[in-house]
Amino acid sequence: MPPITQAATSASAADTPAPRRPRNLGAGLVDAMSQRIRAGQMQVGDRLPTEAAIMGEFGVSRTVVREALSKLQAAGLVETRHGIGTFVIGTGETANFRIAPEQLATLREVIAVLELRIGLETEAAGLAALRRNEGNLVVMRDTLAVFAAAIEQSTDAVTSDFQLHMEIARASQNVHFVDLMTYLGTMLIPRSRLNTARVAGEDRRDYLKRVHTEHESIVNAIANQDPEAARAAMRTHLSNSRERLRRAQEAAGR
Repeated sequence: MPPITQAATSASAADTPAPRRPRNLGAGLVDAMSQRIRAGQMQVGDRLPTEAAIMGEFGVSRTVVREALSKLQAAGLVETRHGIGTFVIGTGETANFRIAPEQLATLREVIAVLELRIGLETEAAGLAALRRNEGNLVVMRDTLAVFAAAIEQSTDAVTSDFQLHMEIARASQNVHFVDLMTYLGTMLIPRSRLNTARVAGEDRRDYLKRVHTEHESIVNAIANQDPEAARAAMRTHLSNSRERLRRAQEAAGR
């Protein structure tokens, strides 16, 4: 038998295929979800399946799902809203409007969003006064009642506050107001990010009662089909919130 030379050994090694490395499960899931979004199977505003549903479909662990969602969020494709779910916010093909939760950590940033809301929701309230239907009014009044009950129960009433503003957007009968409000989610409500009553130096109960009175003024104007009064009431409501926070910001020397 001829001796086995070094060259023969090298050739034999070259002929043997290298073992394939297993594909990174997180990267595979990111690719799959990205393709669905870019293909239009999941559109902007759609909520992604739950973590459990994704785990079941792709056969991966919860850790892999969370890693993939984190990468999709960093790419500007999705956003996770605490307590609500993860939503598609873009396709990654163009620069998309985005307010990340971490951008709302200071008074200055919360005030900036309130300034955006003043422009957006003032007009939505005016259109709602012109276009609202009885169904919209029923939801608004029910939400006011829930807000009032939350005050009596000493809770923050963030959910009912958001629902009222969402219903005003729906009453405008303009889907773009609804889409933008849905995207912003409960970020719209400053006290979901900051203890606004404490920041403004007010008793929490008194603060929420003041907000409730302002909400009633907006709903009454919409019910009376008075667009100018509705715009004025909404502007006053949001401007009051902004000014309270601005005074607190000045007092803190920020």
